[in-house]
Amino acid sequence: MKKIFLILGVISTVFVACKSDKNKEVVEETIVEETVADSLQPISETDLETAIIYEANIRQYSPEGTFDAFTKDIPQLKQLGVKVIWLMPVFPISETKRKATGGENSKFATDFPEDEQFKYLGSYYAVTDFTKINPEFGTIEDFRELVAQAHENGIYVILDWVPNHTGWDHTWIKNHPDYYTQNEAGEIIHPKDTDWTDVADLNYDNQSMRKEMIEDMSYWITQENIDGFRCDVAGSVPTDFWEQAIPELRKEKDIFMLAEAWEPELLKGNLFDMAYAWDGHHLLNGLAKKEKNLQDFQDYINKISTDYEANDILMNFVTNHDENSWNGTVKERMGNASEVMTALSYVLPGMPLIYSGQEYDLDHRLKFFEKDSFPKNKANTWKLLETLGQLKQTNDALNGGKNSASFKIVKTTNVNILKVEREKNGKQILFIANMSDEVQTENNAVVGNYMDYISNKTMEFKANEPITLQPWEYKILIK
Repeated sequence: MKKIFLILGVISTVFVACKSDKNKEVVEETIVEETVADSLQPISETDLETAIIYEANIRQYSPEGTFDAFTKDIPQLKQLGVKVIWLMPVFPISETKRKATGGENSKFATDFPEDEQFKYLGSYYAVTDFTKINPEFGTIEDFRELVAQAHENGIYVILDWVPNHTGWDHTWIKNHPDYYTQNEAGEIIHPKDTDWTDVADLNYDNQSMRKEMIEDMSYWITQENIDGFRCDVAGSVPTDFWEQAIPELRKEKDIFMLAEAWEPELLKGNLFDMAYAWDGHHLLNGLAKKEKNLQDFQDYINKISTDYEANDILMNFVTNHDENSWNGTVKERMGNASEVMTALSYVLPGMPLIYSGQEYDLDHRLKFFEKDSFPKNKANTWKLLETLGQLKQTNDALNGGKNSASFKIVKTTNVNILKVEREKNGKQILFIANMSDEVQTENNAVVGNYMDYISNKTMEFKANEPITLQPWEYKILIK
């Protein structure tokens, strides 16, 4: 943030070339611009242990669809334990081939009557300029105020970066066609094997393009004080580009890097800090639909333990912008299991994600290419996320960063009962859940006095006393 001070000063100026040999006193107004130092230190490994990430869909977050409308709510996100805000792309969107609908038979805005075309706003991921702000959202000053407000609340801001392609209006199309993948006829093409016809595929064999891409990313770190990037389809970009780019970016600042990818190699060395738990997300959906069981859950834990290193971080989620718009709301996909799956996304090793509207019980699929919004009524999900966020912030047993708490699945006699122990620094959490739509009983599930964190009630469990759980019921127990 900047503060402007107006100083009235008397400046004695000697006019060397003037015919008069007298000094002239000139009263001038001098504008002094002082940049207030940002007190938030760069993101650290300690921050990552307790962090919750929030995906902000600025267009759909409010009826206004602006930075300002979102900025005023940032202090409330702090109540949910949010430590990182991921802004979906904030850049201008191409007019050429602007999408109006998605899918295999997708249409452009120009396929509709002229008087209807205005409502089709296109995809955030069809970028015309990586160093400009989408006027739909506001101005660069509005963006700066958002970052400043986040930092004042101890929250970091990362930008959704689109390295795989650009929109068809990007200046590189005209000035540097060699920056793009071309067919045998020399025509620039959209990404192969996709229906992303509104974007042009970038050619990573071109070293000049790589250099400009890194320069554009550096701008946001050095000039706009952002704290990292969420990189779209990061696995479709050559890994050696990330090996080139990320160390360069980290010379400017300790940044947080999230890959929209599952590939373990992207987390090696000093590359990305976190990747998507795509398999985990699909597993949660499958468990809710009874298409998967707890043996599948065990297999998943075994797989990630083998595929990833101990200090790798995975992002756990029950929804995001793609899932909500194309596959359905949390309730659509998970039904009555929505709450237990949300709680499990916090209990799993890694970092939980909240998507815009999830905290307000978002009950419809947000439009992707048109304006949309949702009411902000704090009800069941807000209370749940606030409670889970407090636990994540205060109990080491839910640490999910590079020095994560231990995670152990405890064997039970009932194949529908999940029992998980997490422990670190003498703190322990016991998660017990009925992962079915029928009442289940488990013998000797737990013995002793515990506090059920969700209900905030103290409970005594006696030896040889079975525990009965209603459909999809769960408990988070603390000694």
